[in-house]
Amino acid sequence: MRGWWQELAGLVLPAACGGCGTARVVLCAGCAQVLSGAAAGRVSPSPRPAGLPAVYAAAAYEGVVREVVLEHKERGALPLAGPLGAALAAAVGRAAGAGGVGVAAAGLAAGEELLLVPVPSAPRQVRARGHDPARRIALAAAGRLRRAGVRARVACVLRQVRPVADQAGLGARERRENLAGALGLRQGGAAGFAAAARVVLVDDLITTGATLAEAARALRAGSIGPVAGAAVVAAPAGSFVRNGSTTRTEQRSCE
Repeated sequence: MRGWWQELAGLVLPAACGGCGTARVVLCAGCAQVLSGAAAGRVSPSPRPAGLPAVYAAAAYEGVVREVVLEHKERGALPLAGPLGAALAAAVGRAAGAGGVGVAAAGLAAGEELLLVPVPSAPRQVRARGHDPARRIALAAAGRLRRAGVRARVACVLRQVRPVADQAGLGARERRENLAGALGLRQGGAAGFAAAARVVLVDDLITTGATLAEAARALRAGSIGPVAGAAVVAAPAGSFVRNGSTTRTEQRSCE
């Protein structure tokens, strides 16, 4: 019911920009530009967990981007899934080698399909929030890619197979230990994965990379893949690869 009320509220109540608070607009032009994906680039957390595929992020997790992500994820501003999905689509294009949403199907073989696999939220988090943020953003990104001429769809094939502790405040090693073996395939999840498919893991954020590495492991264990890469809306500013190097600091979770 909470999800329905949030949807209705987003339609009938005056909105404020999720990034800067400008009245009566879901996202102002200036904040939308920050989430355009124009700055999408490769990120590499340090230390880098084993098995983590190449990860691309649309923007740095700071300022406007942080506010929009939190408004959508934690405060139920569901209409923000659209602009967040557009940002994710730009990162997916880079991760898949598809060039970008403005280059229809570039880098994809004839008949090849792009499969976006969202990292699953814990059931208790979905219940508390009233929605699954990564899944909602992934659906918006897939729609954006299809409108650009890319054969893209969302495949929600992953699930938690055991409970995990709250990751807030955990460092890289603690997160890896917390998540080891925590994800698996849904029953029948491997069905429908054609050989001619390019798989990209998607999430809203990356911090240490432990979650995406565990998701990639679960796909490999289920004989799904290879994983072409991973894409997220946002990553810590210091994790972006610049001239072949990154800021070497151990990232702790902001969420």
